[in-house]
Amino acid sequence: MFQTSEFGTKRRTSSENNEPCEKKTEALQSTVEDICNPLKTLDKKEPQKCEKPRICLQTLDRLREFSSDSDQLCNKVREDSFQEKQSMSLEKCSTIMGRSTEMESPLLSWDTSPKVAQKEESHCDLSQFSASLKSYENTQNTSDVNLNKRTKSIYTPLELQVIEMKKQYKDAVLCVECGYKYRFFGEDAEIAARELNIYCHPDHNFMTASIPSHRLFVHVRRLVAKGYKVGVIKQMETAALKAAGENKSSLFSRKLTALYTKSTLIGEDVNPLLKLDDSVDVEEVTTMDVPDNYLLCICENGENLKDRKKGDIVIGIMAVQPTTGEVIFDSFRDCASRLELESRVLRLQPVELILPSSLSDQSEKLVNSITSMRHIGVESTAFMKTGYRWERKLMPGDVRVGAVGSSTSSQQTDPASVVLRDDRIRIERMENLHFEYSHAFQLITDFYAREVPEITGPQKLSVILSLDKPVICSLAAIIAYLKEFNLEKMLYNPSNFKRLSNETEYMTINATTMKNLEILQNQTDMKTKGSLLWVLDHTKTSFGRRRLKKWVTQPLMKSSDINARLDAVSEILLSESSVFGQIQNLLCKLPDIERGLCSVFHKKCSTQEFFLIVSTLSRLELEIQALVPVIHSHVKTPLLQNTLLEIPELLSPIKHYLKILNEEAAKSGDKTQLFKDLTDFPVIRKKKEEILDVLSKIQLHLLEIRKQIKNPSAEYVTVSGQEFMIEVKNSLVSSVPSTWVMVSSTKAVSRFHSPFIIENYRHLNQLREQLVLDCSAEWLNFLDHFSEHYHPVSKAIGHLATIDCLFSLAQVAKQGDYCRPVVQDNRREIIIKNGRHPVIDVLLGEQDQYVPNTTNLSGDGERVMIITGPNMGGKSSYIKQVALITVMAQIGSYVPAEESTIGVVDGIFTRMGAADNIYKGRSTFMEELTDTAEIIRKATSRSLVILDELGRGTSTHDGIAIAYATLEHFIRDVESLTLFVTHYPSVCELEKVYPEEVGNYHMAFLVNEEESGEQKGSEDEENPEFITFLYQITKGVSARSYGLNVAKLADVPEEILKKAAHKSKELEELVNVKRKKLKSFAEVWKINDSRELQKWITSALLLIWVLSGRVWRKTYSKSCWNK
Repeated sequence: MFQTSEFGTKRRTSSENNEPCEKKTEALQSTVEDICNPLKTLDKKEPQKCEKPRICLQTLDRLREFSSDSDQLCNKVREDSFQEKQSMSLEKCSTIMGRSTEMESPLLSWDTSPKVAQKEESHCDLSQFSASLKSYENTQNTSDVNLNKRTKSIYTPLELQVIEMKKQYKDAVLCVECGYKYRFFGEDAEIAARELNIYCHPDHNFMTASIPSHRLFVHVRRLVAKGYKVGVIKQMETAALKAAGENKSSLFSRKLTALYTKSTLIGEDVNPLLKLDDSVDVEEVTTMDVPDNYLLCICENGENLKDRKKGDIVIGIMAVQPTTGEVIFDSFRDCASRLELESRVLRLQPVELILPSSLSDQSEKLVNSITSMRHIGVESTAFMKTGYRWERKLMPGDVRVGAVGSSTSSQQTDPASVVLRDDRIRIERMENLHFEYSHAFQLITDFYAREVPEITGPQKLSVILSLDKPVICSLAAIIAYLKEFNLEKMLYNPSNFKRLSNETEYMTINATTMKNLEILQNQTDMKTKGSLLWVLDHTKTSFGRRRLKKWVTQPLMKSSDINARLDAVSEILLSESSVFGQIQNLLCKLPDIERGLCSVFHKKCSTQEFFLIVSTLSRLELEIQALVPVIHSHVKTPLLQNTLLEIPELLSPIKHYLKILNEEAAKSGDKTQLFKDLTDFPVIRKKKEEILDVLSKIQLHLLEIRKQIKNPSAEYVTVSGQEFMIEVKNSLVSSVPSTWVMVSSTKAVSRFHSPFIIENYRHLNQLREQLVLDCSAEWLNFLDHFSEHYHPVSKAIGHLATIDCLFSLAQVAKQGDYCRPVVQDNRREIIIKNGRHPVIDVLLGEQDQYVPNTTNLSGDGERVMIITGPNMGGKSSYIKQVALITVMAQIGSYVPAEESTIGVVDGIFTRMGAADNIYKGRSTFMEELTDTAEIIRKATSRSLVILDELGRGTSTHDGIAIAYATLEHFIRDVESLTLFVTHYPSVCELEKVYPEEVGNYHMAFLVNEEESGEQKGSEDEENPEFITFLYQITKGVSARSYGLNVAKLADVPEEILKKAAHKSKELEELVNVKRKKLKSFAEVWKINDSRELQKWITSALLLIWVLSGRVWRKTYSKSCWNK
């Protein structure tokens, strides 16, 4: 590019596009004389056809969008100046006839103003001029396509190529391969500079930034972790093959080779199986190694207008995990609260959502709520800040490459506001058309009937069409989306699709229960530590950890399956055989072979990854096969034995592929030497024979060279990558034939290539590069052949995950005072002797021992516990403890108790805590009652229901009424096992109404009256009682809640505490008086005898006298009696 200095001279800047360009001598051939005497120029040489691709008018329209509105006036002045100067040139050169030019010289610049810049690389097609001035002007208008409308500088061929790529992938940050580095252009460069902390600078027409090619995977992961879609564009030609082709002077061809988002982070560019001992910062690479990377698609189907207005709707979801090949679907009816949808989203914890452009208001509020809890987003070119979540929103036809100097302040974000956490949910909006059933039906029909490469495609189509309509619509959107990433292959086999919610197979745990019980993450900082999963997770492998998470969120309901797991855990725990230790050692330090296998299945793995996967699986197959006799004799439980014995059989085909590979070549990534035996690879064998033939000719030519330079010991030398050079001492250079070409020289020697070597060396390089291309093609075919064994190998990895989970549960059982629960199908009971909260027990450790408690709930006897007691007394911990022990038992785990008998429950429903939901537009009390209403609808007689302080968000009378009526409904109608925590004494009266079904309990405590008395001051001063919590569940009702004690623990000021204590006592006395009055009047109403009535009046007046503190005179009393 030519830049004008302050003295008006032009100088050439360095070229960094790494594109083939013409020599300076050729670029400077045109002169002023040529311009003014075109006929003379025509006599000298024929017009040359420009090899650069022409730009269509549509591109011109796109390029106009880059000019800023604020610059239009300035541009207009420049255009006027440009036209004036052009007309002056035309007057001087009136004899111009038709000729062709390619703007090879700076003297051919049609704009002589210093603002116009030009570069050697930017040879753009201006089309041929006609003989007439009119045709010249028309052609000039076409040439404006290559101009930056704002700066009037010419776009380089690379920039034009980037613009075309950006038009196709508008919402992606593009990494463009340019030689030994990857470059970002325009706003992509600004994003890269901000997010990757790299340098961004103007170059030609765009901002640009670059990263070294060997660090691509690190930077791609960083961008993906922050919510961006990242595209990798690679060069499709090599230098040698391009030099031998017809387009040797044109631009390198490039195309998009990979797209990555949070859910599709799979492929060679991101190294999913990078070893920890590699010389790369592990922390940078493993930021995205979360247990699950689900891509979740949601589709709504309102059956009628009335239901839609109420908020009731049928929802279909499709969740895929491209990194593991898992496909999950579900359909369900949901109410306005969207609790069912929320529970599924929280269970899957997706990293990416596919949504229609418009959702119902209730669903939008839910999406806002969920995404806001997991991250805080920032604005960018590809994503907009909408409800604090990353969301793709692009206008149709929007091309945003961002020219240098353009106004981009509206897209820029303060770097300090950028959040580096990787738990943000990326949201992809698709047009509503993709979610219409007619469109979805057509897309799915075409996909399974035509694109699936099997004759069973129509049969698979019938399986798909049997699904619910919202699920089919979600599947169609998923197919359309995954095609963009070339990952749709995982959807070929519908038999692998699994339903998420199966009420006959798994316990129901909705979103509220999952949060309240802290099953997957704690409620404080939303981390795994402090959750049930954290307590149970002692797995050794990544795929085992993912399997355990499914077990925790989907407890079993069949006692036979539960007991099979418990039997396996018991055998691992109690067995003295060394076989279990050997098996556990096999699981240590395994790479994530489940994701690696998926990378192979999608043909996106490198040779290093493939060799690591295959060698690992082959080693596992050999070592487990060696243990088969011991497994037969020492492993007794069917689950363990069958799982272990199936693994060698499923992995048996792997060793064949390992034998084919050359280990050194696989580890180094050399595909040309990858295969040991080329019998099955005739194309590679033929190309290698051609290479050997050329090498033999070159070697024979050495004999002729020795004769020519009269040096019988002359040998070929290789220096700086240049092969087959002949080294001659400078004193003997005269003996070198004049036809030889000097390649390099030093003070002592010169190095030459003979004409024969030049020709054959060029041919050899072409054959070598063609060999690389052929080997790459054969490598993909090889992966395709390996993928035929994907399903059995995947099943074997699933067995290894199951073994890992069982070992993890056995490790949990080794902790102190854990017991094996007795799980029964036909009993409705939860009996726990001296049970402990599993999470608090671990957090406290051995120093602070958790106080155990006993629970006895039975469907045939006392099935409801009403629990009262002081604040901070341990009520919530106790009810959570019962629920978590039930979950653990139905997972198949030992539980923290001395004894435990669990009748299988079909669901656990909880209403706990007090918090509003701003995103859903609900107050605290509304949120409380919404959850309660959902429990009333879903709970059955086999459910465990937990209600904590229901009714506290409103007035006392309304709260008591709601709590009383709700609990009575569960006692009388639902008949579920229920734990009800309350501070309302009136609710405890239900024990008198239902004495066999209901029991009153409280958390025991001690009131230290001596300490309270010592603190007592004047008669008007009151101090809160000093409470000692015993954390022990005890029969009976607690009359008071001792809230002032909690205020004291919270360091409320002493003056406020004394005032509150005085007011509390005053109110308590007032309430007691009212109660006694009501009781007295009730007694009077029953009196029929005058003497008894006289006694009652006497006692009543005496009570009034005592309370008023007045001294009544006897005479006044007598007169009263006489009256």
